[in-house]
Order: sequence, then C-alpha cells, then structure tokens
Amino acid sequence: MRTIAMPADTNPNGDIFGGWLLSQMDLAGGVAALRRAGGRVATVGIEAMTFHKPVYVGDEVSCFAHVTKVGRTSIRVRVETWVRRQRSAGEAIKVTEGVFTYVAIGEDRRPREVPTE
Repeated sequence: MRTIAMPADTNPNGDIFGGWLLSQMDLAGGVAALRRAGGRVATVGIEAMTFHKPVYVGDEVSCFAHVTKVGRTSIRVRVETWVRRQRSAGEAIKVTEGVFTYVAIGEDRRPREVPTE
C-alpha cells in the first residue's frame, strides 16, 4: 500500500502522528489477511510495534505486509513501513514495523475457520 503523508496527519509538533501510521499499517495488513482468509477479518492484536524513524509531511509512505502464520481462525501478518523523503534521491528508509493478528469473521460476525490453501 502506498500513500503520501499530508499536513492533516500531523501531531501538535508537526510530525506525522503515530496513530495515522499505525492505521495505514493495519489497512495493509488487513488486505493481506483478507486475501488469505478469503473474506472478512478483524484486527485482534498488535505486537512488537517499533517506530525506528519519524515520518514527515510529504513523505511517500509504503507499507509491505507478509502473512507469517495461519492458525485455525487467526492470521498473523508482519508489516514493514518504508518512506521515500520528499527531497531525497529516492532512497527508501525503514521507519516502522509490527506484527498484527487478525481473525477470520463469518457472516454471523463470529470467528470462522481460515480455509487451507
């Protein structure tokens, strides 16, 4: 997933708000989990979240998600976020990473089994 960090996404200090970045990562991880589950998923946990460097207004933000484990109803996804600074020569910089856990949800909005591949 790729987006641009905008002024509306800043905290009171003028840096990109960590909650905004976390939201982008959850969206990217949710797409990976949805594809693997073959349907609706819900976020149930975030662990090992690490913020390495700040994100600035104008940065191109890219989130990369990879399914690392599939349980009976849950899917664990590792998400890394990289940026390209607006004024840099295009060098990608890793700014954060985390592990998200999703649960497959059925039409009754209750957990359901994740299909085997």
